[in-house]
Amino acid sequence: MNWDQVAGKWKQMQGKAQVQWGKLTNDDLDVMEGNRDQLVGKIQERYGIAKDEAERQVDSWQRTL
Repeated sequence: MNWDQVAGKWKQMQGKAQVQWGKLTNDDLDVMEGNRDQLVGKIQERYGIAKDEAERQVDSWQRTL
């Protein structure tokens, strides 16, 4: 699934994202509205990891969808 598809189905994907990254709140996910860069940034912020690692996690999650 490419990111455009993820963004288009963001309401359905929010639950899967929250399972993957439990520290993200519903408000966080609502605000980003499927924006990949915002998701990466919020993962960095909540988990205290580098941007490269957050992007790797998002890429891995996206492949499993």
